[in-house]
Amino acid sequence: MVKLSQRIGRINPSLTLAITAKAKEMQRQGLKIVGLAAGEPDFDTPQYIKEAAIKALGEGFTKYTPASGIIELKEAIVRKLKEDNALEYRTDEIIVSCGAKHALYNIMQTLCDEGDEVVIPAPYWVTYPEQVKLAGGIPVVIPTLEERNFKLSANLLRRVITERARIIILNSPSNPTGAIYSKDELEELKEVCLEYNLWVISDEIYEKIIYDGKKHSSIASLGKEIKRKTLLVNGLSKTYAMTGWRIGYTAGPREIIRAMGNLQSQSTSNPTSFVQKAALAALTDSRRESVIAEMLKKFQERRDFLTMELSKWEKVRFLNPDGAFYLFLDISEYFGCSFKGKTIKTSVQFSDFLLEEGKVAVIPGSAFGKDEYIRISFANSIENIAEGLKRIKKFLESLS
Repeated sequence: MVKLSQRIGRINPSLTLAITAKAKEMQRQGLKIVGLAAGEPDFDTPQYIKEAAIKALGEGFTKYTPASGIIELKEAIVRKLKEDNALEYRTDEIIVSCGAKHALYNIMQTLCDEGDEVVIPAPYWVTYPEQVKLAGGIPVVIPTLEERNFKLSANLLRRVITERARIIILNSPSNPTGAIYSKDELEELKEVCLEYNLWVISDEIYEKIIYDGKKHSSIASLGKEIKRKTLLVNGLSKTYAMTGWRIGYTAGPREIIRAMGNLQSQSTSNPTSFVQKAALAALTDSRRESVIAEMLKKFQERRDFLTMELSKWEKVRFLNPDGAFYLFLDISEYFGCSFKGKTIKTSVQFSDFLLEEGKVAVIPGSAFGKDEYIRISFANSIENIAEGLKRIKKFLESLS
């Protein structure tokens, strides 16, 4: 029997990736699956970005680059943060990584020691607790309430902080709920973080996908003190439909960024060379704003269609997502119902039965720390969303 490390034994596989893979295998077998699970835009990467990568390849830009990214891309990120977020950084306060997930991993490995507590509001993105455990830390999960739009309050944060607390992770807009922290809410959290000397990891990957005129605020923009304690994480996968390109970045204090660069130099080395050139084009080309606006328009149309249809259903509840491209649906009224002689007790069972019987892929809420829910992605065409809802409704009607 193979003996694996204790470290790898601490973590669970990603439910989101597992269900997506299962759905794709069913499709490969010829079954018509409606995929409402994947957390990636269904749009193609904009042509001008692909052309930049092709040009880089043609010019032979295929060698190693500095481990933390090329200077031109760092300069573009600095300009982006200044223009979009009113944040001043230098290039030595930026590191480019192989996706935002990689950036988060690097931060956790750099800041978290054995036994350190990391505060994570639930619902959370599935990877946060696992990365904490990989670093030897202790995830301190704080359940939040639907009545508060699943957002952490300053009072709730104060109640869970111990002398071992070192880091808090904030995600706005949120995966899986679509909730957005207002500037005032972040101001209150900022005061607690400074009071207890917490590092803040601010995951802002969905910052451009916001609806109804609402605004994104970065906690790092709320003063010099909190900026010095914040690691801002972002990337290009969601905004520019570049999920498979694997490019993300972190902005933060110089000494932390330098340490992350040392780690990256001994693990992945540089992000793919020609992908960095594509990322540079994504952030600097004059067509970027129109590309983002067009995608956002379609996302909003899909969200509005999805919420309008679900509002007609009985026995389910949801909050209207203000950002990202997910809807978190409360299906707890169906717990205790029977499907083919089996009682539904968990969101995993519900999602498995829905995939097997209804041929619709969704993500169980347990992956995000809220078992009474499922996550529906509306990064899909309205036609597919409509078909998915039709199948889900038929499945619900079959339960007894």
